[in-house]
Amino acid sequence: MAKQDKQFVKEITPQSEDFSRWYIDVIRKADLMDYAPVRGCIVFKPDGYELWEGCQRELDRRFKETGHRNAYFPLFIPESFFQKEKEHVEGFNPELPWVTEAGGEKLEERLAVRPTSETIIGHMYAQWIQSYRDLPVLINQWANVVRWEKRTLPFLRTSEFLWQEGHTAHATAEEAEAETRQMLDVYTDFVESVLAIPVFRGQKTPSEKFAGAVSTYSLEAMMKDGKALQAATSHYLGQNFAKGFDITFVDRDNTLKHVYTTSWGLSTRILGALIMVHGDDRGLQLPPKIAPTQVIIIPIGPQKERERVVAHATDCLKRLQCAGFRVRMDAREDFSPGWKFNEYEMRGIPVRLEIGPRDIDSGQVVLVRRDTGEKLVIPEAQLLQQLPELLDGIQRDMFAAAKAFQEAHSYVAHSLDELSEIITNQRGFVLAGWCGDDACERAVKDACGATSRNIPFDPPTRLDNCAVCGKPAAHSVWYAKAY
Repeated sequence: MAKQDKQFVKEITPQSEDFSRWYIDVIRKADLMDYAPVRGCIVFKPDGYELWEGCQRELDRRFKETGHRNAYFPLFIPESFFQKEKEHVEGFNPELPWVTEAGGEKLEERLAVRPTSETIIGHMYAQWIQSYRDLPVLINQWANVVRWEKRTLPFLRTSEFLWQEGHTAHATAEEAEAETRQMLDVYTDFVESVLAIPVFRGQKTPSEKFAGAVSTYSLEAMMKDGKALQAATSHYLGQNFAKGFDITFVDRDNTLKHVYTTSWGLSTRILGALIMVHGDDRGLQLPPKIAPTQVIIIPIGPQKERERVVAHATDCLKRLQCAGFRVRMDAREDFSPGWKFNEYEMRGIPVRLEIGPRDIDSGQVVLVRRDTGEKLVIPEAQLLQQLPELLDGIQRDMFAAAKAFQEAHSYVAHSLDELSEIITNQRGFVLAGWCGDDACERAVKDACGATSRNIPFDPPTRLDNCAVCGKPAAHSVWYAKAY
């Protein structure tokens, strides 16, 4: 037995034993990241970064289809810019890192390292927009941002992370509101159809909305430990930033008006969601649409047949690549097939394709699904026809499994005691009535540590009374503990 076989694939902490430990075990053993020398920062290794590249590819196409163009704005933002929108700076001030010296000299004005770009973009829009003919402005930026987090967790909450941030300017409130909702729809399509993650769509409560926004809409996803993760947000900013940065235009009626703006974003924390929604005790489980490698080919058989098997597998690899599949082959001699099976299961590759001497002689291949472990033997001549159907089926089944988990762990509570009992003793989201008073929202957090996630657009049921005070409910709200 080879030395590597003795090590095999080391055990991953079971989810039921310690979900946080399981998460760290999986991302380290799957080689997605490593810890950087700066506190709270991580290094994206190729397998992890390729997942983000897949997100970029899918989202960028959708952004451009809706008329948006990419641009790039500076990393450093003058302190004075933040003073122009007080609510915004108050919301970010605890997380802001500042540059005070450069080139050996103290700066006349401190520079913030970008936590988000509303201020710098607002400054530029004020120069670019003069007339209604200049509107709308539809820009997206792919960038990194820095928020000096006190508690960090790889992908989910890091001091520096990658994201995209859209920033648009419009002539009317109706156009800006429509843009905000449209981009939430774009995110929903991506997260559910590509990442196979079901989400709750809705509006944030005033206490949870983005600092400086009129309204914030969010997608809330449920992890396998029952906690919530905010997958994406879209903000209607009204004229708050436009007035702060004097972004005005001459309208068709020849009057000077302030524009209406929006911002919307999705970050690399979505990779954490991808891992925690689909992963199991064997490791990662990646939906075929986002998996960097959809199929791993593993030649098997005795040494005397190796040359024939590898040559045949290589031909199969080329045919699949030419057909547009993302496929790799592992023909290394110093690792056994069993070790490879476990390794690629742990890495979450959706389909394993095995080829051995008997398969070649029989004109067949063996396909193994990562999600169910099901083994399929099909004629090799039908591989190009059957593989797309198999990958589509895995994609659908993974979404269905995540949706079933979400539904099984979504509850309704009619009182604070009932809400607290569910949050404390079960895992998942709880829908409860809310009168609209911030004090009642805080009471839930004080009682059980859950926060409001959003006010769903289409709640499964409408509740008549506030779970805390008993007064008539203005909204039904999802509550959960969150990352």
